[in-house]
Amino acid sequence: MESWKLCDSDYRFMSIVWDHAPLGSGELVKICREELGWKKSTTYTVLRKLCEKGYIANENAVVSVLVPRERVQEDESTYFVERTFGGSLPGFLTAFLGNKKLSDREVKELEQLISAHKEDGV
Repeated sequence: MESWKLCDSDYRFMSIVWDHAPLGSGELVKICREELGWKKSTTYTVLRKLCEKGYIANENAVVSVLVPRERVQEDESTYFVERTFGGSLPGFLTAFLGNKKLSDREVKELEQLISAHKEDGV
């Protein structure tokens, strides 16, 4: 199974692509200049690199998504929880919540999420 992880600058670039694709490469250069402060050469370098890695395609100067945001988020999150908390989701949630209080709406959403992902017979 291929793992889809990005460094911070590549993730910011991909966020732009995910939000705007399909889009022309010239428009992508313009957006990256405005939102990331990048030069044209930087944008094209990152574009080429992420095309080579299979995240996006650039055909006829139109950039499109090959790997959806949700897939990258899933792989990044799994990697983080495995590396930082030994795979313990309760350990992650404990650290993430700290002293924060959850609203009734947030508690209900989390309960529904847990119920939807619960193993059979548990």
